[in-house]
Amino acid sequence: MIEDDLRAAFARHEALTPPTGPLRAAIDRTVVRRRRRRLRLRLGGTALALVAATLGGFTTLAPRPPVPSGQVGASASPTPTGALNMLLLGLDAAGGGRRADSVLLVHVPADRSRLYLVSFPRDLVVAIPGRGRDKLNASFTFGAGPAGDLAAGYRVTRQVVTQLTGVRIDAGAVLTYPTTRKLTDAVGGVPVCLPVTVRSVHSGRRFPAGCQQLDGAAAVDLLRQRYGLRDGGLDRDRNAGRYAAGLLRRVRDEGVLTDPVRLSRLLAQVGPGLVTDTGEMSLPALVSVAGKAATAEPVAVGLPVRFEDWGPHGFELDAALVASFLAALREDRLGEWTTAHPDQVTSLR
Repeated sequence: MIEDDLRAAFARHEALTPPTGPLRAAIDRTVVRRRRRRLRLRLGGTALALVAATLGGFTTLAPRPPVPSGQVGASASPTPTGALNMLLLGLDAAGGGRRADSVLLVHVPADRSRLYLVSFPRDLVVAIPGRGRDKLNASFTFGAGPAGDLAAGYRVTRQVVTQLTGVRIDAGAVLTYPTTRKLTDAVGGVPVCLPVTVRSVHSGRRFPAGCQQLDGAAAVDLLRQRYGLRDGGLDRDRNAGRYAAGLLRRVRDEGVLTDPVRLSRLLAQVGPGLVTDTGEMSLPALVSVAGKAATAEPVAVGLPVRFEDWGPHGFELDAALVASFLAALREDRLGEWTTAHPDQVTSLR
């Protein structure tokens, strides 16, 4: 009797029960959207690491608490609209006593027209907090200490560059030669155009004048060279800019940054464990900004300096040019300044 009553009750109210099909479809759509969002954020983190590497073969290092690229939070910041600056450092050795032999400031203008690669001589004499006046590359050694703390070394160098230029550093990275070698090989080699022949004092390899495709070992060999070059370390900085521009072109032309599958494969080849710090911006926002600016040919320019053979002999700021250059950098007018001073621009082709 009870069973019959229950059946009758279910039959009377069955018409009031909403259909399950639309509900199930809505649940499925929500799950898919969440999965896609997580995937976009994950790719956003790894893409930023690749952007940093693309700009100079850099393995990203967080100067503030690190965020693993595969564990990015779901919150997103608005896409920044002003100019941005990223500080990229290249190290000469492993362990304690590391020096930042390559110092590159990547300026992204507010109009996203292109990237400006501004090189700073490692032997530029600067004021280092807590140490006095010394060469710029010593700032990393002083910060890193005997333990070779990369984050601490980066923070001190970032502070020095900020005080020197008067611009805010929005993000940063640190280069190691093994990462450069892996990344170069992973993209199938990098085109580099040299104005003169370079002979390696380390391997005896000859890099002819003109454009050539470099594999990972050759790229690292070239980036180490300064002896025998007309302008020594300045020419090494220029060749680093040429390599960075060639790597950027290679990744851009291959469409890696816009193809999630190819991007994932490339990052797997380079290696796991990439972490990054974007300051107050979300990873997708910074990737979007850098990607837009990277569609045009970058401009490589050196900080105006002159060599002084006294005291801690090295480079001093060029009084005739540096004031107008730093004003242009701070006011986001590097395009105007480089057009007016073409002799300060590094030829990339």
